[in-house]
Amino acid sequence: MINAFELQNGRLQQIQIESKADLERTKPIWIDFHDPSEEERLWAKELFRLTLPDEDDFGDIEASARCFEDASGALQIRSDFLIDKTDESRNVPVAFVLKQDILFSLHEEDLPVFRLLRLRARHQPGYLENCRDVLLDLYATDAEYSADALEGIYADLEQIGGRVLKAHLTDQAAAEVLAGIAREEDLNGRIRRNLMDTRRAISFLMRRRLLSIEQIEDARQILRDIESLDGHTSFLFEKINFLMDATVGFININQNKVIKIFSVVSVALLPPTLIASIYGMNFAFMPELKWPLGYPFAIGLMIASVATPFWFFRRKGWLK
Repeated sequence: MINAFELQNGRLQQIQIESKADLERTKPIWIDFHDPSEEERLWAKELFRLTLPDEDDFGDIEASARCFEDASGALQIRSDFLIDKTDESRNVPVAFVLKQDILFSLHEEDLPVFRLLRLRARHQPGYLENCRDVLLDLYATDAEYSADALEGIYADLEQIGGRVLKAHLTDQAAAEVLAGIAREEDLNGRIRRNLMDTRRAISFLMRRRLLSIEQIEDARQILRDIESLDGHTSFLFEKINFLMDATVGFININQNKVIKIFSVVSVALLPPTLIASIYGMNFAFMPELKWPLGYPFAIGLMIASVATPFWFFRRKGWLK
């Protein structure tokens, strides 16, 4: 699917492209390719002399491969954009090409950052002026989206912390807490990777000296926002590690309680075992052998030898 965007009366106007003729009639500053077909890729090549990159080219993490100028003089940028969903969070690769004062973007999934930018640009006149404004605002909106995701992580960790610091944490509850912490850690790591990628792309644009004075100031503000968010991700990693350690500590305490009970039972059974061993010896002369109350006496003595340690351990609080 192709969406072209023109500036009309200071607003970004979206134009749905159904054919090559529709695309040819537009005067866009931004053309967005969302999971394009082979025919749509061919239109881009014929009308703009642009070969859209394949999805396999998106994932190269080398800086020289993610931001570069190709043989035609077009700027090629590979970036990751965050999708934060309740069931799954992931980074979606996006390819940008700046050519002929047009921004071309290519991605396989619909992105909330792109939807938010389109909404703002349609309702705010003068919000965007050229293709570089579009690219910078996409990165700025992505930073805002990451900030919202970080706030969500903090709120979730507050709830998890409330469960961890309760008076009693069962093994089942601890397992649920660990699963929740793992999800938040994964999202926090994805946000940090996303911020690092955005910082690299912004720095590349500034080095190419393609931005106006106002755009350079906007780029610097985005970098400052990223710097503050980067520090917040570090804080969240520390909080995650604390909650992880606390949860594992409670699990160890629960396991120690089980081991303590076994230890108490073993100690409590030692006296009756000793009594049974004594009366089980095969000596000819044992006073209690011919005593009519010898058997009940031995049973009672063993019961008393078990009850006494349990009473003592309970009084000391070792059975709790």
